[in-house]
Amino acid sequence: MNILLESLRLIFLTIYYNLEAFLKFFIPQRKKDVSGEIVLITGSGSGIGRLMALEFALLDVSLVLWDINVDGLKETAEQVKEKGASRVHYYQCDCSDREAVYRVADQVKSEIGDVTILINNAGIVSGKKFMDTPDALIEKTLRVNAMSHFWTYKAFLPAMTDKNHGHLVSVASSAGLIGVNGLADYCASKFAAVGFAESVALELLSAGKDGIKTTIVCPFLINTGLFDGCGTKWPRLMPMLEPDYVARRIVSAILTDQVFVLLPRSLYFLMALKGIIPYKQSVILGMYFGAFNFMDAFKGREKKRD
Repeated sequence: MNILLESLRLIFLTIYYNLEAFLKFFIPQRKKDVSGEIVLITGSGSGIGRLMALEFALLDVSLVLWDINVDGLKETAEQVKEKGASRVHYYQCDCSDREAVYRVADQVKSEIGDVTILINNAGIVSGKKFMDTPDALIEKTLRVNAMSHFWTYKAFLPAMTDKNHGHLVSVASSAGLIGVNGLADYCASKFAAVGFAESVALELLSAGKDGIKTTIVCPFLINTGLFDGCGTKWPRLMPMLEPDYVARRIVSAILTDQVFVLLPRSLYFLMALKGIIPYKQSVILGMYFGAFNFMDAFKGREKKRD
């Protein structure tokens, strides 16, 4: 194909996809049927993971719950059963441990079957300045928030690829799109999670595996306890997000095959702005929105695991 034809194709598809995106903004999308799917949620012993499990409880799926906190897993399992889920399985798994991930993944495949919707949600935050963060805690943050995604993909993606069917979900953060003062290790892990998920999605498209969908979620601060003590300077522009709302939006994005989810919506504008304004102006903008002071009053929950 010569340059003229390729250029015309680019122009046509650019107009088409922009028009499609514009219409989707106003027209509710049809939700896919996920009944019978096997949904694995990491970090489902509390927080967003538990709330997503409760959303899926109504959708006739087999739920597989992972967390390091067994008591939290039991509570989640009881709650989703009370809400109507009939196929619920939970496994203790330390997602920072590669061998544990592979071992429990093999157990899931043997006892339940091939996971078809994988939601990487487990996460931790140190809440310390970079030079005050012990090396072991930096490594732990990177293993839980990023490396665990590599290992769960390695465990469950082959079966999805064989069937050209599945959905990969990365619950990342707005801190995976822009650096934040006092969150160096956390930002690094979330940038890694976003880049990894996006790259694997492109690999799958290149291989013709368009039946495997990807959803990358980048929310602002969520009121789950993980960031207790943190606040937002301008709540109307950048509100602290309510966990129920975030969980509903993530599940809705999965059901409509939405690729990127930024919460709140104002993040779409801010990220577009980041790419076109001078660096010094972006610093001033960050100061305006309080990005330099988000972590000043950080407390976190006693057990910093999502």
